[in-house]
Amino acid sequence: MPTADDLLQALDPEQRAVALALRGPVCVVAGAGTGKTRAITHRIAYGVATGVYKPTEVLAVTFTNRAAGEMRGRLRSLGAEGVQARTFHSAALRQARYFWPQVYGGEFPELTRSKIPLVNEAARRCGIRVDAPVLRDLSAEIEWAKVSNVRPTDYARLSVRGRREVAGVDGATIGNVFAAYEDIKRDRNRIDMEDILLVTAAILAEDERVAAQVRRQYQWFVVDEYQDVNPLQATLLNLWLGGRNDLCVVGDPLQTIYSFAGASPEILGSFSRTYPDGQRHELVRNYRSTPQILAAANAVFGRNTKVKGVRLQSQQEAGDPVTYVGYSDEVAEANAVANEIALLHRSGVPYKEMAILFRINAQSETFEEALGQHGIPYVLRGVERFFERAEVRQGITLLRGAARSGQGEDADLLGEVKAVLASIGYAEKAPTGTGAVRDRWESLHALVSMAADLGETDEAAGLTELVADLDRRASHAHAPAADGVTLATLHSAKGLEWDAVFCIGMHEGMMPSIHAQSDAEVEEERRLFYVGLTRARNNLMISWAASRNPGGRASRKATRFLDNLLPANHEARQTGRSPRERKVARCRVCNSMLAPGADRKRGRCEDCPSNYDEVLYEHLREWRTGQASEQRVPAYVIFTDATLQGIAESKPEDIAGLSRIPGIGKVKLDRYAEEVLALCSAE
Repeated sequence: MPTADDLLQALDPEQRAVALALRGPVCVVAGAGTGKTRAITHRIAYGVATGVYKPTEVLAVTFTNRAAGEMRGRLRSLGAEGVQARTFHSAALRQARYFWPQVYGGEFPELTRSKIPLVNEAARRCGIRVDAPVLRDLSAEIEWAKVSNVRPTDYARLSVRGRREVAGVDGATIGNVFAAYEDIKRDRNRIDMEDILLVTAAILAEDERVAAQVRRQYQWFVVDEYQDVNPLQATLLNLWLGGRNDLCVVGDPLQTIYSFAGASPEILGSFSRTYPDGQRHELVRNYRSTPQILAAANAVFGRNTKVKGVRLQSQQEAGDPVTYVGYSDEVAEANAVANEIALLHRSGVPYKEMAILFRINAQSETFEEALGQHGIPYVLRGVERFFERAEVRQGITLLRGAARSGQGEDADLLGEVKAVLASIGYAEKAPTGTGAVRDRWESLHALVSMAADLGETDEAAGLTELVADLDRRASHAHAPAADGVTLATLHSAKGLEWDAVFCIGMHEGMMPSIHAQSDAEVEEERRLFYVGLTRARNNLMISWAASRNPGGRASRKATRFLDNLLPANHEARQTGRSPRERKVARCRVCNSMLAPGADRKRGRCEDCPSNYDEVLYEHLREWRTGQASEQRVPAYVIFTDATLQGIAESKPEDIAGLSRIPGIGKVKLDRYAEEVLALCSAE
């Protein structure tokens, strides 16, 4: 086992200072990638090695079972076996089960794993019937109220102050459902996950003998990810301490992104006010990311932020510049990201070391399809595949039924789709607020947008063609998932890292979210954006699309969080371009910068004279028509006109030359390269 001196020698100067601060109160502000787990596990192990701590008297608390397991493993390897490393809920449940019989008598209540069945019953008692998404939102709202110490009778008043809402349900009704839910649990002798903390806090507050026993057991406390502590957890922690101050908290106020669950950057920020004589240490040496990535992350906040985090200092060698790219539409954005992923993979980056991060679940579909078309495997984290979501399956089933019955043959496709989806609750106006109801609407709205895309491409298309197009998209999206590229929301990416990260859809209205109205809400979105950037080790690309659909009105602007990073006069907003992209960034005729979209696929400006082989172009169009007819898909699915022009201009002689034309990925090379090259050779 390592000696005490060995433990210190394994640390950098700032981490060593943390390890030496054995007696509390201690606050460690640890930036992303600075080795905070290393610092606090070595601190505990050093305390054990020097005899200051007895292992069984240390309680280290974190937020996930994975993090607790990692901490226990590290402590064992450092010679500190016996230290309790648990989540808040695990530590509280252990105490509550042990002390319940002697405080209250009888058996410990049954733990209910899901609120939804009981919330559904509570809603019916209150005379309202709600669907599954609303039930999920009501359950989440009850959870927020409980961890925020909000009683049912106070919910309506306090929810207004906190800008809390559930679509279609007023605050008073939510308070009534909350009260009915608590009554049902009590009648059936059940508790939920929040009750574990409430029960433990009640036992400690009401029985001094129990509190004294717990406080004799645990003399030293460490709390990881302290910025994520909610008011209920803070109350329980104070009861564990019982007025003592041998506490070490570790967190990063710049990564507070769970206010919807009750967390606040103020909890970490108020530590120095609670303990004015406490020590404060900062971990600033980032071992994860290149200097270029950290320069971008630091610039997200500037130097005038009110939240006192740290400015990260990279310990890695210089790498590639961060890439900022604006595209004409989301399809172009998705295809470009897929192409870049394919290039990185060819250069040796494993698919599992790359991630596409987005703000909301509905953004995944376009990228699922693009990756599928390129034959790139992927996995989704914290979100279902688009075509596997319940509302999407239900919507497509209804559209398929309407197509078979002959509906929509003489009607406007878009109008017919909206009418069909209206039967399952779709409305053109988005619901207010966030949560499961909004997620469901976003998924159904994505189906409407796909119908709009098809209608613009093929004016004669009806429901039959739309269903066929949806089936095609679904089949393309189901690429094999083993060791694939990760698709995840920014929230679910926290705590993870990859060699290459693509933060997509980073435009105003999405980042920050359109729902972020107050200054505090916008600042939380800024922190969420920062979390996304700091997931990357070596490559970082930030992108956005001017419109959702090809040919749509280009009204979107890059997120305001890039204002410190993008030149104000840079119209295309494409700084930091990689060498691979510069090869196709300029017009081959006039050498000017090309706009995203069709111009890049052509390799020239639309107004510049074309030098493509018109005979070859027509032969390619005839071949494409045959392929589209045989496969029963729209012609643009095979190749767009711009891609065909690019082929007719460059006349590639081999697969390598063909692969350099934008819009042609691995799947299309496998399917069509031989025939396309034969046509080029014949000409």
